[in-house]
Order: sequence, then structure tokens, then C-alpha cells
Amino acid sequence: MERPKIDLNPFYEHAIQQAEIGVHAVDTAGTTIIYNRKMKQIEGLESAELMDRSLLELFRFDREDSTLLRVLQTGEPILNVKQTYWNRRGQEITTINDTYPVREREKLIGAIELSRDVTKLERAMYQPLKNNEEPVTFASITAVSTSMQRVVETAKKAAIARLPALLIGESGTGKEFIAEAIHQAAADAGQFYTLYCHSADQELIHQLSLELKELENGTIFCERIDMMPHELQSHLLHVLENCRSNGIYYIASVAGDPVELIASNRLLKELYYFFSSLSIQIEPLRNRKEDIVPFTESYFEKHRLQYGSAIHGLSEEVKRLFFLYDWPGNLKELEMLLDEIASVAAADEIVTPDLLPAHFLQRIQPDGGRKPEDFVVFSKKELIPLDAYLQEAENYYLQKALNMYDGNVTKAAEALGMSRQNLQYRLRKMKKNEGQS
Repeated sequence: MERPKIDLNPFYEHAIQQAEIGVHAVDTAGTTIIYNRKMKQIEGLESAELMDRSLLELFRFDREDSTLLRVLQTGEPILNVKQTYWNRRGQEITTINDTYPVREREKLIGAIELSRDVTKLERAMYQPLKNNEEPVTFASITAVSTSMQRVVETAKKAAIARLPALLIGESGTGKEFIAEAIHQAAADAGQFYTLYCHSADQELIHQLSLELKELENGTIFCERIDMMPHELQSHLLHVLENCRSNGIYYIASVAGDPVELIASNRLLKELYYFFSSLSIQIEPLRNRKEDIVPFTESYFEKHRLQYGSAIHGLSEEVKRLFFLYDWPGNLKELEMLLDEIASVAAADEIVTPDLLPAHFLQRIQPDGGRKPEDFVVFSKKELIPLDAYLQEAENYYLQKALNMYDGNVTKAAEALGMSRQNLQYRLRKMKKNEGQS
């Protein structure tokens, strides 16, 4: 007896809607035809908002930066691309996407994108002191460069002296690990607590004051005190001064020159004095690239032990690319890149260029992949609107000035003949525009 034919469309529809991966399909005009439940959850939109609107109306990025539109133009798949963008509600979204052309009888009829939501993961990975398998000690910190060896030696002195310490360094340089290593070096270390100052409020500071009265030993690490409003900084200082004699050790961190932070009213002078008995400057990774390979070797060794992967190191070409890159996100950016590589290369012993994510390969091009002729008015390339051209030229020149002065905003502003505040405003605007691409 012949089995009755079953319409599979309801099954396909159910699978698409219930999948824990975002599905977004468009026709050749860029108009949405499939937008599943998970994609609505990721992007905060409803189906009604998508009707008769193109992608460029819904999301703030350029046409060439939309993987769906690029696949429509080229007819070629684009795989494993990380995108950070803002939807029409102003929500920041980060996804890793695989985008494919859709054909019927060899004719391109649209494109479909499968998106993994990594927004929460991205934010979590930038949070300091994530739960490590083992406590961080001085022995586990990569310190091959002279500057990092000095950091470790000074940090060891801080652990012995038990005086308040201030860790100074850009985001991602590993200040939190130095703080934990100082804590672990004490014979009676007790508990290690982190106060995330960027999300602190009056209630949290009040709760801290109550808990400090109950503690007999331990370490309080105040992460990024420069991110708190002045009123909260003053409140925190009052709490810490009242609990100074109960055996608690205090460490804090800032992401810039304390003198500049005080001058720009981002750091309370008295709070700086409280922590500055011992100041430890941690250099950005671009100034100590000899630490890159040892860090990756240590990372892969732990990964082999924990996950049974086969990766042992980097090819010479990948090492060269890593040395070319400036690592604006420092060790944290390197660690996240290694996480991404390890997730797709578990069976490979050596990391070769073909295993590097596309977004990283794009970033290692000088000046973000722009060539000098891109800034020549009479270039033979297709003209772009004047406002866009001037914005591109300004971004290029500002970045060039920062590179010349190793990221020192004050010196770059002087060289450009503008105030520090004006340059900071332009840099914030540039960063926001880059995030929207």
C-alpha cells in the first residue's frame, strides 16, 4: 500500500520557528521573507516592523557591510563572520553569521542568514575575573617582556607590603589577573571580591560597607574606579577609609593616566591618593609583543588539558600576522581570538592563516584596509558622497595621529592643533560610527 504524501512545509515552518538559531531570509530586493522567533529575540523586532522595509532601513550599517546584501550581490556564501550593529531601537547586537545564496533552477532568488547570538557572551567575556578553573598566581602570568617582568616584581612587593595598590592600564591588559595574583600571594589570603565600578550605584556601595564590617581578611578589588560618578567615588572613599583597619587589602584599577583622569574630572583626587601607595603600570600588548607567543602557547596547553584538543601552536605566518597587529583590545582581545580559533580547529596541531576568522584578517590590513589612493580626490574609483568622504579622511587622520603618539590623546590633540576634549569627542563619534557599520 502506497503511503500518502505528506506536505512537509508545516514541518519546515515548525523547525525554523523553534530553532535556537536566528534565521533571516530576504529576496533579491533585500526584503524580508523569513524571520524566525529566535531572530526576533536577538534583534528585538517584530514581523510587522519588517513588512515592506529593506535591511538598510532596519539596521544602521552600510550596504557593503551587510552580509545578506553582499551575498545577494556576489552570489557567494560568507561564513563565520562576526557582526556588531544597532537595530532601530538602538540596541547593540553581536552575532556570528553564516550567509548563503538561495537558488532555484540556478537562478538567484534570495539569501538566507543563520545567526548565533553572542551578545551576552561578548559582554561576559569583557567582564574581569571570570571564573577560572584555578586561582591566578604570579607563576601563571605570562611575563616574558621586560615591562611585564617589572610588573610582576612590583606586584610581589605589593603583596608583601599589603599597602593599597593602583593598577594602571588599558582595557584588556590583564589588570584583574595581577590583582588576583597579589591576593593569592598572601599566606592568609581569604576571599577575593571584585567591585565592578562601571555598574555600581549607591545601594551597592552601601551593601559593600555592611559586608566590610563583617570581614576579617580578604581582598577588595575595585575595578575601574574611573568609571564611577564623582558622588559615588566620594561615597566609596568614605566607606573604605572607615574600614581600613580590619585586615582587608584594597586594590583598584584605572584605564588611563591618573593625572589626566583627575584633570578631566573623571577621577577623584582623594580616591587616587587612597590607592596610590603603590602604582603599577601595565603596558598595552602592542608595546610588549614578545609576550604574544608565550601567551598563546600557555593558552593552547590549557586547552589541550581541558578539552583534549590537538593545537600546539602557531605557524610562522600566523606569528608574523600577530606581530603586525596592534591589539587594541590587548590580552583580552587575543584570548577571545584564540577562543574563536580553538572552537573550529580542535583537530589541527598548528594554527595556519586559513583558520583565522575573516574579521581578524580584515583588521590586520594597515589603516583598516584603506589604501592611500582611497583618499585621493581624483581617484578613478566610483565617487562617494562628500560628507562620507570627509568623514573617512578625518577618521584616517585621527587614527594616524594616535598611532604616532602611541595612543596618547593629549599629545595627539596638541599635534592636531585642537583641544583634548575636542579630540575625545571626535574619537567617541568615530568609535560609535565604526560600531554601527
